[in-house]
Amino acid sequence: MKILLNKSLPKWIVLLIDQLIMSWSFALSFFVIKQFEFEEIMRGHFLIYVGLFGLVSLITFYNMRVHTGLIRYSSIYDIYRIFSAVFVASLIYGALIGLWIAPMYGIDSVNIYLVLLISFFISSTLLTVVRMGAKALFIFIKRSNVGERERVLIYGANGFSIILKQALEAGGMGKFDISGFIDDNPSKTNKDIHQKRVYHTSAITKLQRKQQIDKLVVFSEDLKADNLKLFIETCVELGIKVQTVPPTEQWMSGQLSLNQMKDLKIEDLLQRPPIVIENGRISSDLRGKRVLVTGGAGSIGSEIVRQVLSYKPEIVIVCDQAESPLHELQLEMEEQFPEAKIALYIGDITNSTRMYSMFKEYQPDIVYHAAAYKHVPMMENNPCEAILTNVLGTKNLADLSMAFEVEKFVMISTDKAVNPTNIMGTSKRIAEIYIQSLNGLNQKKVNGNSHPYTQPIQTKFITTRFGNVLGSNGSVIPRFRQQIEKGGPLTVTHPDITRYFMTIPEAVQLVLEAGTMGRGGEIFIFDMGEPVKIVDLAKKMIRLAGLLPDVDIPISFTGLRPGEKLYEELLNEEEQTIPTHHSKIKISKVRVYKYDDVVSDIDELMMLNKNKDERQVVRKMKQIVPEYISKNSRFEELDLQLNN
Repeated sequence: MKILLNKSLPKWIVLLIDQLIMSWSFALSFFVIKQFEFEEIMRGHFLIYVGLFGLVSLITFYNMRVHTGLIRYSSIYDIYRIFSAVFVASLIYGALIGLWIAPMYGIDSVNIYLVLLISFFISSTLLTVVRMGAKALFIFIKRSNVGERERVLIYGANGFSIILKQALEAGGMGKFDISGFIDDNPSKTNKDIHQKRVYHTSAITKLQRKQQIDKLVVFSEDLKADNLKLFIETCVELGIKVQTVPPTEQWMSGQLSLNQMKDLKIEDLLQRPPIVIENGRISSDLRGKRVLVTGGAGSIGSEIVRQVLSYKPEIVIVCDQAESPLHELQLEMEEQFPEAKIALYIGDITNSTRMYSMFKEYQPDIVYHAAAYKHVPMMENNPCEAILTNVLGTKNLADLSMAFEVEKFVMISTDKAVNPTNIMGTSKRIAEIYIQSLNGLNQKKVNGNSHPYTQPIQTKFITTRFGNVLGSNGSVIPRFRQQIEKGGPLTVTHPDITRYFMTIPEAVQLVLEAGTMGRGGEIFIFDMGEPVKIVDLAKKMIRLAGLLPDVDIPISFTGLRPGEKLYEELLNEEEQTIPTHHSKIKISKVRVYKYDDVVSDIDELMMLNKNKDERQVVRKMKQIVPEYISKNSRFEELDLQLNN
């Protein structure tokens, strides 16, 4: 049975069936006009009439390609093509008989136009019935093979929703039982569309109790509406699985493929209204420029590359030490931006010689510095490496940017640099302090690859600070997805732990905007919205997978990891913010350190780092950043020593 379902009739057989129906309909119409007087009919020119009609019909149907569609997917458009083909064939045939055959051969023994009129209605009806019957039979057989069907609600009650209903019924092969439409427009509710009821969104709880809805299907472009997000969250709480489909213009060959139906992601629920940025200003900043992105193969760095390329820079230099992710990014960029000029540069930012060679070769105008070690527990166990990359690596790039007269240097920082409780956050805070201290210098001798450079400082150093990004490498959401796929448990460190979240594209949009508005020395902080409780995030992700928390998938609490704190902050208590023209970007007012003091501290830190004495390294970090208080870490005893 499955073999039959997966096969379709050859096109020539469909064409042959169509012609048999056309010829039979014409012959029947002929008999009706002649009142079934067979002897008179056969003595006349019946065979000439039928033969010519069959030839005209065959040529017309073949050229109009009526036979090329799959019968099981027949739609209103296919019916329209049938009627058009029958009409055109009748028109051509009538013209041939009236203008050529009848006058030339002197045959006019029947009212051929009346025959054509009757034949038109008979053949059109039969061709339509055959297709609809075959489609209905196919769906019936398919349904009998799929077992229990899913009860589906479609969000919205408009023309696109009707198209979606028809696509699910046809493409789903009987897998779906459309329970109706659901909408928040009172003028549409409690009415029937295509034999299906339209319900109001407020009735979803009662509807779920009565009909046991399995799935809600939503167009992906509708997810931006806040009222829909609230409704979806209600559906998720009720155990209704939510799936999205792309806009109809993106359906393959005009048909919805089941592969195009995607499970709703947690990012869709957490995503806030679209950010409006000044593309004109960013474009004027980036167009025709040489742009360097460090950490370019990472989550943030690769998105910076994508967005920067859309502003048509002269070249984008992508620097990273991760070979495979860099190669994958190259393949993606070659496909998406085939005309763009991209240079891939494998290198470690702590290697000053390698970095000097890169700056000398490409002479970048703008630097986006996203390269960093970012995982808190890992850096807590490897403080020397955190200092080496996050502090020395940043210093190398900043010094080279001054030496090569880079216009702007934009550093990507983190909310963990505020009142840090771990090595990672503190290393980023020290990098922030150094970057800020560079602004306002009149001149400075910079050493790159043992070549001294002395020139006025022209580079504007800008820092951007934000929280967690959704779906970044190693973040909590991909981890939860993996755990759900394995059947759990989902591991959460603490019942009360909260984090700020932002999508990667919107974070990068704000980075570009802040980089454009920055004049040097600022630390820009982004509006991260409301903090999200991680355990609530875990429960939502379980429900989105169509499962129940602590029933199908357990949640276990593992305890805070080394250096981890319950709540992240974007500002120190003593800090204030200054608004900018963009409502989601503010400037943090922080203490500015003297350059000479900062360099002295960092030089001492690097000397200690060379000796690999972790305790002395961390002690020095606490002296540079007095607000750094270790939590849940082996370095907590240093705080007691420093305070005594």
